[in-house]
Amino acid sequence: MTYNMTYLETPPWLDTGDNAWQLTAGSLVALQSVPGLVVLYAGWVKHKWAINSAFMAFYAFSMVLVCWMLWAYKAGFGEQMLPFVGRPGPAVEMNYQIGQSTLPAAGVAQNFPQSTMIYFQFVFAAITLVLIAGSYLCRMNFYAWMLFVPLWLTFSYTVGAFSLWGGGFLFKYGVIDYSGGYVIHLSSGTAGFVGAWWIGPRLEEDLEDNTPNNILMMLVGAGILWIGWNGFNGGDPYAASPDAGVAVLNTNLCTAVSSLVWVGMDLMYFRKPSVIGAIQGMITGLVAITPAAGFVAGWGAICLGFGSGIIPWLTMNIAGRRLSFFAHVDDTLEVFHTHFVGAIVGGIGTGIFATVEGCAAFGATNPGGAIEGNPRQIGLQIVGALFIIGWNVVWTSLIMCFIKYVCRIPLRMSQEQMEIGDYAIHGEEPYTFAHYNIKHPTPPLMRRRTTKKGDEETQKDQGVLMGKDPAITVDRAPSSGDSIKEMPEKGTSTGASTGAVHTQ
Repeated sequence: MTYNMTYLETPPWLDTGDNAWQLTAGSLVALQSVPGLVVLYAGWVKHKWAINSAFMAFYAFSMVLVCWMLWAYKAGFGEQMLPFVGRPGPAVEMNYQIGQSTLPAAGVAQNFPQSTMIYFQFVFAAITLVLIAGSYLCRMNFYAWMLFVPLWLTFSYTVGAFSLWGGGFLFKYGVIDYSGGYVIHLSSGTAGFVGAWWIGPRLEEDLEDNTPNNILMMLVGAGILWIGWNGFNGGDPYAASPDAGVAVLNTNLCTAVSSLVWVGMDLMYFRKPSVIGAIQGMITGLVAITPAAGFVAGWGAICLGFGSGIIPWLTMNIAGRRLSFFAHVDDTLEVFHTHFVGAIVGGIGTGIFATVEGCAAFGATNPGGAIEGNPRQIGLQIVGALFIIGWNVVWTSLIMCFIKYVCRIPLRMSQEQMEIGDYAIHGEEPYTFAHYNIKHPTPPLMRRRTTKKGDEETQKDQGVLMGKDPAITVDRAPSSGDSIKEMPEKGTSTGASTGAVHTQ
């Protein structure tokens, strides 16, 4: 076998350190979605929605990658087709993937292969759809979600990405977005809020009782999200550069300040420090620093942390509960407040606190923000925000209408599915305890999975399957067949080790 030494040798444009960091950063961002947000969502909702919520995120991650490779990457980062979008096309050819990474419409190149850039940008696209899911949990029809993901990626995400990052008109106009404050968070906050209005609210019982089923699991997901953000912001200089280190440091500083400020607001208003509040403050801090990460100095990151800990707290806990505008939309995980409002704080804050040195270190030509004598940057940031908001309001609505009225796929689950949850939708439950299945019988698939060969007929005769009355249990006798016993009167001892009931 012979080898082409041209491809085996290290090409002159390749910086192995940059390539290694970019792949590491992309992997950190991927972990934010899977398992980060998968675990966070599963713990945040009621137990009956844990699987469905986690699976919506898991599905989005997979579907986005397939679409990204077949047409969406080049629409977001390829050659310009229109001022706001590139020409779609496949990114699967070996010659394309192994060559030097370039963004042709922006006129820049990177010191790593195109395949590294494709993957790095994919994980950003994927997490955007996963964030949108947070607004739709606990009632969106999964089949509608399956169609929504590729449509929104195609007609909304690629437009924002190309316009701001790929060399589109906002990029040329001078709007700056270091790592996705607008492309990811403002767009997901807008799409989440608008889509939630189209889908409608959760069941009344789910609105009244929406206690998270596992707050410790939420903390695990939140921790993965926080640390993964080192790759989220640290990877956007496209090099293992000094500015990457600044971005990582500022990301953690702003996030810590924001979470602490949020907890302080909870203490003053509710008289209790809330773990969920600390997570919300963490998220708003991560969102607010994202458009500014490598542009601002450390004191700018602190200012943004205070802003993201106070302003979204006020919109969520004061305005969100008093203004009728919010009463008509059931945004399950408050994505509007954490991502939309947080992105506005960060985007405009970038226009205020961006430094000349930070912009130069990133490779931008902008002369800093208002603190550097350039108040025009604030206006540019507002224009960029208005475009992203307007585009997403229109296209999210059009996609929802297309799914509902053209494809004839209901946006909401059926009443029965919403009452039962995971078991009705997926035939599975997050926690395998029989008492969760009182309302519904075991589906045949579940019965085949949970019975031994030869035992099915015995269990049919006894009627002891998931979904039966928990007051009736099986007493295992070593020498005879199983017998059904009634729950004993109060005071009768029970077998703690087997869970079976024994009468004296």
